[in-house]
Amino acid sequence: MQKNMYFDYFGSDCFAAVAEDGRLVEFHLDSGSETEISGNIYKGRVMNVLEGMQAAFVAFGQEKNGYLYAGDIPSDADRGVVMPLCVKAGDEVMVQVSKSPMGKKGARLTMCLSYVGKHLIFMPTSNYCAVSRKITDESEREMLLAAAKKLSERGGGFVMRTSALTADPRELRAEANYLRALYDDTVEAYKTASVGDMVYRDADLHARLLRDFDLDGIDKIYIGDEQTFNRAERLFKRARRKNKLVLYNGEREMFEYFGLEKQVFELMSTRVELASGAYLIIDHTEALTAIDVNTGRFTGETDLEDTVFSTNLLAAREIARQVRLRNVGGIVVVDFIDMASEEHRAALVEELEKCLREDRAKCNVVPMTGLGLIQFSRKKFKSDNVSMLTKKCPYCRGAGYILSDAYIAFRIQIALKKCFADGYENAIVELNAGVFAEILAKRRFSALVKGEWRDKRVYMIPHRTYHEDQFTVRGDNSNVLTLPDTAKLLY
Repeated sequence: MQKNMYFDYFGSDCFAAVAEDGRLVEFHLDSGSETEISGNIYKGRVMNVLEGMQAAFVAFGQEKNGYLYAGDIPSDADRGVVMPLCVKAGDEVMVQVSKSPMGKKGARLTMCLSYVGKHLIFMPTSNYCAVSRKITDESEREMLLAAAKKLSERGGGFVMRTSALTADPRELRAEANYLRALYDDTVEAYKTASVGDMVYRDADLHARLLRDFDLDGIDKIYIGDEQTFNRAERLFKRARRKNKLVLYNGEREMFEYFGLEKQVFELMSTRVELASGAYLIIDHTEALTAIDVNTGRFTGETDLEDTVFSTNLLAAREIARQVRLRNVGGIVVVDFIDMASEEHRAALVEELEKCLREDRAKCNVVPMTGLGLIQFSRKKFKSDNVSMLTKKCPYCRGAGYILSDAYIAFRIQIALKKCFADGYENAIVELNAGVFAEILAKRRFSALVKGEWRDKRVYMIPHRTYHEDQFTVRGDNSNVLTLPDTAKLLY
């Protein structure tokens, strides 16, 4: 299997992807937007304290104040014990963004700083030491924990990442010194900074992925920007992986050339087709992401239970892929097709857990409910990819639907009645041409025109450029009306 990584650039935007035999398995977007600030450190000021919630709101140079929980403030207490809030309004604080702002929610902040390296995570405000959960061998965990404690003798705490297992002690010491230097630079910048200033910027997208990804399993890394390629080349020269890098300078856009753009575009669809003819429906809400599994055209070759089980297994594999591709975070609820067999239900949960283990984000699966629902959580780092690739529809205001012709006509009727109640004899309505045609075809106002509006005049001016729910109604008592040729007297 050929596994490649791709970095493409459009102005300040960076598109990154991982594909296995040309099939997209991971996609990332760094828009250069100020909202994608996870990992950055700022000088902030506490604006108000909510004692009942043990939290504070902090101004730190962004549009919305950040949320600082008492448990995210360093203390001398044992780890896991939340101390009373020890900040007050007006205090200046050094805060790191642990979650970027999403939707109506401001950023989640922490004063427990962390600096992420290739092998280590350095926590200057803590003496806590730990080993990645992905390392399960007890002897290896003990060895790495001892190394972490050795590194922490100069102060601070360390978490040993998975790659630390293959690093030699000299590499670990050098990286620890580098991360300490980053913290020292941050402290110096903080001393002279104003409230709202950024005093440390986390790595760019390409640097984060090259740092965090297990590159041993990557065959080629294609980079579409020469400056970024040169930086990666210097980095890889030290790691002896220089032969993996490829500078792409083809005439066609990289993502289009490698067949990735079409797959990225498909992420905007709520419907995901499965190879068998079954399909998924993925709906994002403020509270959670709901996924519905449907058999579609898949009828199977044996009995119903086996058909349903096969469909659910296919769906579980694709769901694990989709949440990675879309960078879905938070709670995910999946409505699998009902199965009678307890053995099949248990096997489905096991399959989903196995597929989610390939995800670099932490996932936690809850057993299936009696209604056939499986819930799992996925750690949220930043906005999901769909929200970063799209914007709210100005017509439906993000609802996903627009008003029906009948309801638009009803709203026009309300406006006309108000116009006549205000003393006008003539009303001029400008509206969408399609809605106008529907009003004529259904004779929406016929009874009113023949009845209580019999002494009134309603002129309608259709516009092909108007959106469907766009209209204006104005009254006019002039003896002579000036109207365009397209104006029609209603009935």
